[in-house]
Amino acid sequence: MKESLELSQQQRLQQRLHPEQMLYGRLLEMSTPEIEDEVRRVVDENPALTELGAESDNTGVESGEGTFVESAEQLQRADYGDDDDVPFYRYGARSAFDEPGYEMPAAAPGETLAESLKAQLADFNLDEHDRVIAEYIVDNLDDNGYLTRSPLAMADDMSAATGVDAEADDFRRMLAVVRRLEPAGIGAIDLRDCMLLQLSRMKQTPDTELATEIVDRHFESFTKRHSERLRAALGVDDNAISRAISIITSLDPKPGGHADDSTDSRTRYIVPDFNVEIDNDGRATVALTGRLPELAIEESFIPDESKAAASQRERDAYAFVRTRHDEARSFIKMLDARARTLMSVMRAIVTRQKEFFITSERANIRPMILRDIAADTGYDLSVISRATAGKYVATPSGIYPVKMFFNERPIDDADTSSHELLEKIKSIIAEEDKQTPLSDEALRTALAAEGYDIARRTVAKYREKLGLPVARLRKKF
Repeated sequence: MKESLELSQQQRLQQRLHPEQMLYGRLLEMSTPEIEDEVRRVVDENPALTELGAESDNTGVESGEGTFVESAEQLQRADYGDDDDVPFYRYGARSAFDEPGYEMPAAAPGETLAESLKAQLADFNLDEHDRVIAEYIVDNLDDNGYLTRSPLAMADDMSAATGVDAEADDFRRMLAVVRRLEPAGIGAIDLRDCMLLQLSRMKQTPDTELATEIVDRHFESFTKRHSERLRAALGVDDNAISRAISIITSLDPKPGGHADDSTDSRTRYIVPDFNVEIDNDGRATVALTGRLPELAIEESFIPDESKAAASQRERDAYAFVRTRHDEARSFIKMLDARARTLMSVMRAIVTRQKEFFITSERANIRPMILRDIAADTGYDLSVISRATAGKYVATPSGIYPVKMFFNERPIDDADTSSHELLEKIKSIIAEEDKQTPLSDEALRTALAAEGYDIARRTVAKYREKLGLPVARLRKKF
């Protein structure tokens, strides 16, 4: 084979991120608690970083006009000698993620469902063989307390996994015991079975007996809200059916779903990343809520260029100092860039959604997408997305996710937001006749009468977004 040399030219386009850009993007994504933890971690790991004075806000407070002022919250906090003395409500404890009100902490970790059920088994006179089987059944319950496996399948698995000789009849006998445990409904195989278990524990009255008959023999008609079929099949009046339905709807469809199965769960609060205040003149004040220390570079880590060409030991020391110095300088620079970016993005959002911040009415949230804020701030779409993801803003009416303010325009060429349309649909459904609820087409007609000309499928999409079922399932007996 003949060998030859060949020279070729190739053009290739590459994009490489500078380390500072990667750090900036990572810091921008962090929420207030995360950035505070990150600052503490970096200060502990990098000896070139030092804290100057007491903790302070990231960039202070900036008003809508661009001047820096102290917010009312900062003035109130100044009355306390230490951050630990500041009451929790001064940190924006109110929440309006769903509706205005106070954000309650998650339940404290307690006894799990399985632990509670196994403890109750001690009240039964079970031998060791039966107790093991009963506990095995408990371990096979799902998070809602349902048993989705057959006694035969559990018997086969237990025999193979543990070597314990167990028959399907043993599991059926112990399942009857488990179904007697609290809360009522535990060990049910489906929703209908769960309801029947709970009804059997109730005091037997004509109403509970009728409720049991409906669930046991007419469950499909009940779930599909076929009131005419129920009246014809049961031969009772509407009042009796209504009382029975009230009993059924009071039952717990997830009897095991209220137990805290996580022993590692902790009390959690929503910590706002921004604070927006509105004065009597409608002037908005925007602030970052983070309490970050002011960072500087330690003087002893200022590189001495004269040691760069000295002995090997001094060169190694110089390289260490130089590396730590550069890392510290980049971190301070990107931390400052993060604060400026967040403030700029939040100011742009407040400017576009100022009517909401003044009135606190969700219907006043105007159509706004990421591209709008990118145009206002000059930042890339990815920067806007990172700056708003997982962030919350505290307002006089509560705490809201920043992403809530981004919403589409469901009606072309109209200044109508999705929030306004959602509120209108919710209002119409709330006022409808529960005996004859409105179909999606009827909702579309009602909306059109008020100036919202949208398609039926759009109505269905927003109704589902509100978590509201179709008309047939909204019907009251």
